[in-house]
Amino acid sequence: MPPKKRSSGTTPNKELKSGAESASLDKKESPELSLKKHRDKDAEFMSLCKGLHVTDVVCDHAWKLWKAVQDSMDEVADGQKKLWGACLFVSITDMNVPCFTVTQVLKEVSLNVKQFVALVRKLDVNLDTISTKVNSALTRLENKYNVMLALYQRFEKTCKKIFALVSEEKEREIMRSCWTMFLLAKGRALQLEDDLVISFQLLLCTLELCIKRCPPEHLQPLYKSAISKVQSPLTRTSRRNQSKAKSRPAEPEVDLQLLKTLCNENECNTEEVKNIYQTSFSAFLDSLDLPRSQEFPQVSDLNQQYEEHYLKSRDFDGRLFFDGDETVQAPKVEISQVERTPKKNLLEEDAIIIPPQTPIRAAMTSIQQLRGDLTSSGDQPSTNLATYFKNCTVDPTQDVLKRLETLGLAFSQSFGQAVGPHCVALGRQRFTLGVRLYYKIMEAMLKSEEKRLSVQNFSKLLNDSTFHTSLLACALEVVMATYGESSFKTGGHNRGNGDTTETDMCFPWILDVVNLTAFDFYKVIESFIKADPTLSKDIVKHLETCENLIMERISWRTGSPLFELLKQEHDGGAAEQVETPASFSQPLQHNHTAADLYLSPVRPGLRILPPESPAAPTSLASSQPPAQTANQTPRLPKSNSLSLFYKKLYRLAYLRLKMLCSYLLSSHPELEPIIWTLFQHTLQHEYDLMRDRHLDQLMMSAMYAICKVKSVDLRFKTIVTAYKNMPNTNQETFKHVLISEGHFDSIIVFYNQVFMQKLKTNILQYASTRPPTLSPIPQIPRSPYKFPNSPLRVPGSNNVYISPLKSSRMSPGIMTPRSRMLVSIGESFGLSNRFQKINQMVNSSDRSFKRTLEFGSPPKPLKRLRFDVDGQDEADGSKSGGDSTLIQKLAEMSSTRSRMQEQKMKEDAESRKDCL
Repeated sequence: MPPKKRSSGTTPNKELKSGAESASLDKKESPELSLKKHRDKDAEFMSLCKGLHVTDVVCDHAWKLWKAVQDSMDEVADGQKKLWGACLFVSITDMNVPCFTVTQVLKEVSLNVKQFVALVRKLDVNLDTISTKVNSALTRLENKYNVMLALYQRFEKTCKKIFALVSEEKEREIMRSCWTMFLLAKGRALQLEDDLVISFQLLLCTLELCIKRCPPEHLQPLYKSAISKVQSPLTRTSRRNQSKAKSRPAEPEVDLQLLKTLCNENECNTEEVKNIYQTSFSAFLDSLDLPRSQEFPQVSDLNQQYEEHYLKSRDFDGRLFFDGDETVQAPKVEISQVERTPKKNLLEEDAIIIPPQTPIRAAMTSIQQLRGDLTSSGDQPSTNLATYFKNCTVDPTQDVLKRLETLGLAFSQSFGQAVGPHCVALGRQRFTLGVRLYYKIMEAMLKSEEKRLSVQNFSKLLNDSTFHTSLLACALEVVMATYGESSFKTGGHNRGNGDTTETDMCFPWILDVVNLTAFDFYKVIESFIKADPTLSKDIVKHLETCENLIMERISWRTGSPLFELLKQEHDGGAAEQVETPASFSQPLQHNHTAADLYLSPVRPGLRILPPESPAAPTSLASSQPPAQTANQTPRLPKSNSLSLFYKKLYRLAYLRLKMLCSYLLSSHPELEPIIWTLFQHTLQHEYDLMRDRHLDQLMMSAMYAICKVKSVDLRFKTIVTAYKNMPNTNQETFKHVLISEGHFDSIIVFYNQVFMQKLKTNILQYASTRPPTLSPIPQIPRSPYKFPNSPLRVPGSNNVYISPLKSSRMSPGIMTPRSRMLVSIGESFGLSNRFQKINQMVNSSDRSFKRTLEFGSPPKPLKRLRFDVDGQDEADGSKSGGDSTLIQKLAEMSSTRSRMQEQKMKEDAESRKDCL
């Protein structure tokens, strides 16, 4: 039965790849476009190539790509030139040949950034049409655009509050100079281009300089009065007189009173902005090759320098935001969730005005809440925490401080390398906040353990270096996520060659900085969340995503301690034991804390259970080994951390499989438990297949295998199409799969050469009259992180929720659900008619109180997928039944997409309901 990979579907891409490899040489030999060499190509296409100054090799590469995808695209006639532009962009990105900027191609094809990104992604009609390199470039472009758009919108609003409309022409000139200087400062000071918070702080620094240099008559009263009467004597002229004292760096000429006003008006921390000014912005000002004067630099001077930066980066031109250029305008259909919800549900006289939750406002609010929660937490252990340290048999205090000093240096240096050369001091600020959170969570954990175990001596735990490093790493990840400096753009993927395609601090960046394994980091996540009820829902979700990434892929990297633990379990005979269906279907409940997991295994008397078994007894269990019969093999201590890891892994795996089955196999519900059995068997008995791979790769392979032996026509192209629309997926999962050491290919090649070869005997058993016993189905909770601090529905009502007040420092605008009414118990309630309105709301089933859902029409199915040429299946070479079968499959794909859209609507509705 061995499946075979079709060769016809990959030939065009091999030609493209060979062209990419020789791009640099061809570029040197033929830097200019030769029209004589391209007489076989469309004249309009050649005109576009000439206008974008592409080379011969880029022209050839783009034309081959165009011909490869032409038959698979809808509405080609009307958008032919636009598609050519997309093909040219893909070509120069793949070959790394800098021919034109993003703005130049946008102008040529008359598209804005969002439209262009969507169009390029539309080309991805095959497993390998668009490379992961191109997709990464698109992600960076889109993220940078979103940040720049948010910054410009805030810039416009802020300038209206700063400048008095004395002369519109003069005001526009000042604003243009200010915006251009900011773009130049951002480009030179930051390597992390999509860092919203630091970019916004740089914008405030630029505005501070602009206000000081602006004539007083052009300023609004607030900012006119905010300028200090006595300016700092350390002007640029005076700095030149300090050449004799070079050992003492000159302080930047920041007006603290003005800066504080700017920060207060924009809900930003003054100390952080001051730090940005004294490091990054001051260094940028010194680097400007402009005439030194007290006047703000002229637009022409700034334009010249920014033009050089923009052409070098080959990006979109940020100055076009100021001009309202159509290539950078936000799509009109994009409306934030808060703008879709009702702004108020009271009468006009009682209405609470809530400011729009813009990206910058949301970021500033999150930072304000984090810093406010850590105000009482010092940079040193509290009295209570110090007492816990002293109660230990071996006092860990000095080791803790020494470790923090070492990791603090490593973190701040790595932060500077990732964000910008002058941002090391910012890294120290982030680390300081992380240390405060680390101490706070540690104290809360120890209090909980003291109450649970009735002991005060935690010497073994507090002298465990891995525990401390994990707890600190988690605190730092929370800080960086709050500042928007950590996300999941790459999905935790390791390309296998050690190269990073993005300069960012996405998880698991922090693990590399502190030299921590993902499996050790996972042990602290749940206890960390439970120890801090003030964590926002977004941060809890972020940590939950970190945990999922660890289980899906990161903990399965070569060198992970997970493999050694599994080997010990299997060598000890654990793999031979079968878990009862009753235990497998139990909810995910356990008594283990971080202390149990970091010290596990520590109880030599516990019986070995398979990885998916229920959690072993708590730390109060007997230390005496159970009686062994003469024929029994001695069993090693059970690892609580491995047991809990596998319980969570199985639930995550089944949840994702169930979602994919609902998209693709709703007409074959009997296949889901069979696929799960093969999937679960692979994770338990063939876990080495997970080494340097992704959980979903095994899931898709198991689904394809069972459909094959059960004679259900489901092809990999259909599986991948559905998979791409699942949440939290990355195209590298099916495009960049480890085949053998150092060799990567598509999911189809992995199935043929690895998965099927390893599990062929087991797969064939499912076609026999005596198939394997089905694995029990795990019970799937909504989320393992639904804690008491989450909003709870009032019994007997579908409209009223209550939530504990997390911080007295939060304003009503921050706390209020934007489509609900805020009632703060214990404070003045106001007029009596509010009670009537509440009663009306509670008793009403009116859907006007519910958030509105807006969904677009389902995506149109592709006309034909390129790797399905002649109806041939990409995995086994089988033929289809001609046009009628093709039409039938197109109908099935359309139906699949419709079901997926309906599923998304349900999930989004449930998600919004949870948020209320």
